[in-house]
Amino acid sequence: MKCLLLIDIQVGFCPGGHLAVAEGDEVVPIANRLMREGGYDLVVASQDWHPADHGSFASQHPGSKPFTIGELGGKPQMLWPDHCVQGTRDAEFHPDLDLARIDHVQRKGMNRLVDSYSAFRDNDREAVTGLAAFMAERGVGAIDLCGLATDYCVRFSALDAREMLPDARVRVFSDACRGITPDGVTEAEAEMRARGVTILTSRDHLAVV
Repeated sequence: MKCLLLIDIQVGFCPGGHLAVAEGDEVVPIANRLMREGGYDLVVASQDWHPADHGSFASQHPGSKPFTIGELGGKPQMLWPDHCVQGTRDAEFHPDLDLARIDHVQRKGMNRLVDSYSAFRDNDREAVTGLAAFMAERGVGAIDLCGLATDYCVRFSALDAREMLPDARVRVFSDACRGITPDGVTEAEAEMRARGVTILTSRDHLAVV
């Protein structure tokens, strides 16, 4: 079974959102085309779904500013602007994303005491979301990822897919992702390749479907 995993294609991560990724909205039409023409048996979308007092927010650390390193759960933590708060527009999927083609939504980041970049588990690697079991039960043997942001949630979701579903082929469509920093994207792609994730473009895939 082939699965397309859409990572956090939400208002909050697109231009105008509270944690906007530059050109983040440009992934939406590519994701829609992949859902429509990519030959997938299953489409899953992850959704950041934070409580208003999430510990990764700089606002929860008096005197701290976004994009500085603080602490959460006794470990270093990048502090973010408040974003994707449950029930707000910022947490909604981008309005142009074709939601009718999504089979399953996996929410993450609901525990205020730990951040969750990966769609598969929290950053402390102790609590899982259940997505790996969901895919395993359905016999998923190929996982293609796209979305936001390459250097954080796409990266850690792809790495966890390789580790938690070791028999599955895992690929990332670079043209259907956007990152926070160019250096971060370069580093993320190098790490993913080193761990067995294939980096290609959606055009490469659609040309052979």
